[in-house]
Amino acid sequence: MNREQLAHVLRAAADIVPDADVVVVGSQAVLATRDETELPVEATRSIEVDLAFFDDPDEAKADAIDGAIGELSRFHETFGYYGQGVSLTTPVLPEGWTKRLIQLEHPGRAARIRALEVYDCAVSKLVAFRVKDREFAAALLSAGVIEAQLIARRLDALPGSVSPARRMEIERWLGRAVERGSVCSRHPRRVKDPA
Repeated sequence: MNREQLAHVLRAAADIVPDADVVVVGSQAVLATRDETELPVEATRSIEVDLAFFDDPDEAKADAIDGAIGELSRFHETFGYYGQGVSLTTPVLPEGWTKRLIQLEHPGRAARIRALEVYDCAVSKLVAFRVKDREFAAALLSAGVIEAQLIARRLDALPGSVSPARRMEIERWLGRAVERGSVCSRHPRRVKDPA
């Protein structure tokens, strides 16, 4: 996916739910701050944009997105990518994530559209811990888009709902990634939190 395709999905979503408070919560949130040419292919290969809504208690807005521009919709068949409505409870995110959201420009629309900050996105993917999620995080680490030290700090800010076993699993994975040298070493050890 590229930024133009992300913008297309967001325009369509704003047309479907015009006054929504939308958050891009999936991997394509990385396109909020970086052009696809600056990202590893593993970070942009998804063809779906996960969209959650702050003001969607019954998930009717998420359902409207799925029905109009979701997987196997006419939109998907026509363009080869799609939007997926999800709940804000789908991603598990570090404390303070709402303060770090990236505002996306969307002129002429009533919807407010934001995206997860790249570290929060990577941490949520590591909590999910599927193969594709680990590949996503490893690619961002290897390319120097994110730093292992800050990922470790964000892991410490995860809610108590994340089991100690999962935390340990992620920490071991992160340690192995650093040992394998798949982590970019262009930056010194002290990493400033962009928050």
